[in-house]
Amino acid sequence: MSRLLSIFFLILVFVPASWSQSREQLESKRKSLIKEIRSTSRLLQKTSKDRKATLNRYRTLEQQIKKRQELIETLQAELEYAIESLERTSNVVFSLEEDLTRLEKEYGALARSALRQRMNQSSLLFLFSATNFNQAVQRWQYLKQYNVYRKRQAALILQTKSQLADKMQQLELQKQEKQVFIEETEAQNNLLAEELNDKSSLLAALQKDEERLRKDLGKQQDAHAQLNSAIEKIIQSEIVASRKRERSRSSLDQSANPSSNNNIPRRPTKTPESTIASNNFSSSRGQLPWPVTNGVIIKRFGKQPHPTLKSIQITNNGIDIQTSANAKVRCVFPGKVVGKQFVPGYDNMLIIKHGDYYTVYSNLKEVYVQKGDQLKSKQAIGVASQKGNVSQVHFEVWRGKERLNPASWISG
Repeated sequence: MSRLLSIFFLILVFVPASWSQSREQLESKRKSLIKEIRSTSRLLQKTSKDRKATLNRYRTLEQQIKKRQELIETLQAELEYAIESLERTSNVVFSLEEDLTRLEKEYGALARSALRQRMNQSSLLFLFSATNFNQAVQRWQYLKQYNVYRKRQAALILQTKSQLADKMQQLELQKQEKQVFIEETEAQNNLLAEELNDKSSLLAALQKDEERLRKDLGKQQDAHAQLNSAIEKIIQSEIVASRKRERSRSSLDQSANPSSNNNIPRRPTKTPESTIASNNFSSSRGQLPWPVTNGVIIKRFGKQPHPTLKSIQITNNGIDIQTSANAKVRCVFPGKVVGKQFVPGYDNMLIIKHGDYYTVYSNLKEVYVQKGDQLKSKQAIGVASQKGNVSQVHFEVWRGKERLNPASWISG
């Protein structure tokens, strides 16, 4: 019996330990997705009546659909866990009921035997019929162990009943949980169907307005080229200035130590501050805060097909985040403002240096900082430009002259 209970404890304790960890991860993911979907839904509501924002609404809706599909997959995984948990608990309940029946049957036989002994006084006869003292002691110990065994059986029955009651209650809760997941999955599927229909309607409307979209795209590409040129010039200028400062520092060090010169040219080395800043920024990959407190990425990094114009490829050196109107824009990492410029199509643009790395923020209608300012992480640097009822922020990450995918640097 003790071996059987040990097996139960292994099933109930050790096996679900790793299993529940996966469930916790799924629950955390579900809550995060629901939060993101709610945020995107608010942005979609604000763009629903703005004709000029139709393309942005289409992009936002695409992200919403992806998140919704991911949420449905998460709910289905949680439902599978709930079903597995229900089956596991049902099996345990069945085993406990079998054990309880057997224990009660065994205990009933013991009780009837004890009753007969009391009526016939067979215990005393058994004890006094011993042939010698040692045999009488052995019979007394046997009767004592027999009584202990009866009490242990009674306690085990009570313990099994208690476990069975707990498992029955857990079973009922798991049935309710399973039903909740089924209903929530069905509700999300219905919402997904509505969003897919909305996407089809938007696509049809955009295709009818293709001429305007092509004109808008041409303007955007011109503005993008101007922005890229401005960023490259500022970063190149900063790199040249940094090298000059390093050479100047190296020359001063050689002048202060002429004996170490020996007419051998020395390459300038980076300052400790620059190295520390670069290392710190690099180690924060995937953990940087977003440049806005809430938003959704509607244009991703790199070369990609235009969402509605066939055979058109667009290139994005950063990411475009749609956020609420007049949202505050913030610095994602401590650094120094090395560039500030107005770029037609992108409004105000700021470049912040973090050692060898640079973060770029554009589409700012207001700017709170100046070139040369030292900034803290999450410090407000300006206000996002408003496009209709929402705002957009263009965000880039560079390492020297190399463009990096900002989505892999920010958290979430």
